[in-house]
Formats: sequence, structure tokens, C-alpha cells
Amino acid sequence: MSGAVYVASIAQELADAARDAVPVAPLSERFPQLTLDDAYAVQAALVAGWTAGGAEVVGHKVGLTSSAMQQQLGVDSPDSGVLTDRMVFGDGAVLDAGGLVAPRVEAELAVVLGRDLAPGASRDEVVAAVDSVVIALEVIDSRIRDWRISLLDTVADNASSAAAVLGWPVPLGEAGDLRTVGITLHRNGVVVATGAGAAILGNPLYALVWLAGQEHAPPLRAGQVVLLGAVHAAVPLGAGDVVTATASGLGSVTATIGGRP
Repeated sequence: MSGAVYVASIAQELADAARDAVPVAPLSERFPQLTLDDAYAVQAALVAGWTAGGAEVVGHKVGLTSSAMQQQLGVDSPDSGVLTDRMVFGDGAVLDAGGLVAPRVEAELAVVLGRDLAPGASRDEVVAAVDSVVIALEVIDSRIRDWRISLLDTVADNASSAAAVLGWPVPLGEAGDLRTVGITLHRNGVVVATGAGAAILGNPLYALVWLAGQEHAPPLRAGQVVLLGAVHAAVPLGAGDVVTATASGLGSVTATIGGRP
């Protein structure tokens, strides 16, 4: 099987798994020759299929940026994925659990870009490109059975992303020191996780620096949103759950999981 056919075949398998909400066996176990470059190529093919079907790329996510998440999933490096307009929602959104396999939720910080970022942008250029900061909920989901994932599995599966629910943007200059922003996640009115911005690579903006510096980095455009990663281990979700993330100086954001899982 040629490289292109191999990548396309895995991407189609993941697309079918996402469409049908039926997980597949771990890719890294079935395809021992899979490399990180291959995994990002699979992700690109998966996203290309979505955009061919009418979806629009509106942002990106950086994942596995905290030690809590790396330990939870047994990986040792950040990864990235793509957000389309069909994955991004506003405060108060009701998300359909029927299209999810084994969802979990994370409270995160996100940024909105005010200008394009060139590949390999410096730290100063990255900071200058940020227009505003947003408190966000990311629903992650794995199309890999039982979350038995390596870094290669989650990268191929678009960084295990499912949905992002965004709060109201706050200008970067008014958001204060993002390292000290305290974040709390409530599920059904009960605090289930807490953390601070510093959990994200020591400074949340470093996640954006990391993304801009990657060989596989996608074009980062003005107006796009970038999720910077969770400050705590992901929390399981079920139908009927109501989750709220609050962040000092950034307000709150709420989502409801509707339908049947």
C-alpha cells in the first residue's frame, strides 16, 4: 500500500468512526509503521474531507499542554488539531451526546488572533498577534476504543477534539497575567476540577508559541481561535450533564450535554 493510500485509508476509517460514533481499535497497535508525520498527514486528510463537505476551518487546538493531561493519557508531548465551524459554539450551547463515543470535558483558556502568524514566529510576534482571551470548555472524544491512545493515535484523530464552547472575549491587555488566572470547572453544580493558567506549559501563551513553531503548523490567521490546553485532567461527561467553567477576570461559559450518549 502506498503512503498516500495508507494515509487516506486510515483517515476514512476515522471519519466513519466519527460519523457513526463507533470507535476503532488503536491505530498504533495495528499500524506499527505509523510515524508522527504520518499521523499529522492522516489528520490533514480527515480535515480535508470535512472541508470538502462544506465545513470551514475557524481555528486550532493545542492539547496535552499540562502535566495532568499528559499523565492522564500517558503521553509526553503536546499535540495539535483543527477546529471547524461545526465544532465551535457559543456560551449556553446544547451539545448532542448522540454523536459522541466517550466524551470528556476540559476547562481551558483560548485566544483569538488579531493578525496572521507566520510559521516560526518569535515569542514577541506571537504575543503581538493575540487580540483577546476567552474562557472555554473543550469536549474531547476519542474515536479510538477505550481511550487506548498513544500520541500517534490522538494526533491522527484530530487531537481527540469534538467541540469547543467559548465565552466572551476579553482584550489581552485587560486579562492580566494569564499564568495566574484561576480556573474552576463545575459539573451539575459541583466543583470537579481546578487549575491555573501556569499549568499550561508554564504560561498559556507558550502553547501558541509551540504551535507556531511546529513543522506541521497550519496557517494561523487573524480571527481564528486557538485553544491552549486544559489546566486539569479531563472529566467524564454524560447526557444531561451541565458544565460551567469560570476564570478570574474572564467570566464563565456553560454547556449542556443533550441527547443520548
